[in-house]
Amino acid sequence: MSEATDVPTVPAALPAGGTEPAVLARGVVKYYDEGVVPALNGVDLTVGRGEFVAITGPSGCGKSTMLHLFAALDVPTSGTIVINGYDLAHLRAPDRFRREEIGLVFQLHNLLPRLSVVDNVEIAMLGSRRHRAERAARARELLAAVDLLPFSARRPPQLSGGERQRVAIARALANDPAVLLADEPTGSLDSASVETVLALFTRLQTERGLTIVLVTHDQAVASAAGRVVHMLDGRIVEA
Repeated sequence: MSEATDVPTVPAALPAGGTEPAVLARGVVKYYDEGVVPALNGVDLTVGRGEFVAITGPSGCGKSTMLHLFAALDVPTSGTIVINGYDLAHLRAPDRFRREEIGLVFQLHNLLPRLSVVDNVEIAMLGSRRHRAERAARARELLAAVDLLPFSARRPPQLSGGERQRVAIARALANDPAVLLADEPTGSLDSASVETVLALFTRLQTERGLTIVLVTHDQAVASAAGRVVHMLDGRIVEA
């Protein structure tokens, strides 16, 4: 849970059945350059808990902007975003929210090249309540989950692109996030590595009930998700 100042806020309107969604966006608008450049124009989206959703569309359609808003890396011009019960407009510690509620995976793995694989995973837990031995055990557990435990002592430059991305996914899971957000996570991978990473996402969803929102321009990658959301010109045109 986030610190006491970030109080969960139940949205006023829940989906049919009354179950609180993992992601709720209502009327989300985002402008850049002091209101000159529109990025999002009234986005409404609901993602259920344990759902695997792919957001797709052409470059510049606003899909990555939306993901960054969900991660509290940016703030909307207007509208409401609620993630795992937290109204992002009322966050007082967005860094802590990201560390404890959100897992982030990007196209570039952003691993630290001088640290070992296991240290790259463990570093995500610094500042958490886990002591050092617990962090190390958790890092090894996650590397085993992505089939990389034998490589734990290697450094990122000694791994393939697909292996580095799997380390990044393990790191994103270090603090048991409620939602995993992946922005073009297969964009720099070869076809075999793409299949491996997508299979891992599917396994995480089915076995752990993890909510996954994946952004991609690749329709073949999007088809791995349980639901595909199409965006165009800052709007959702099909959900």
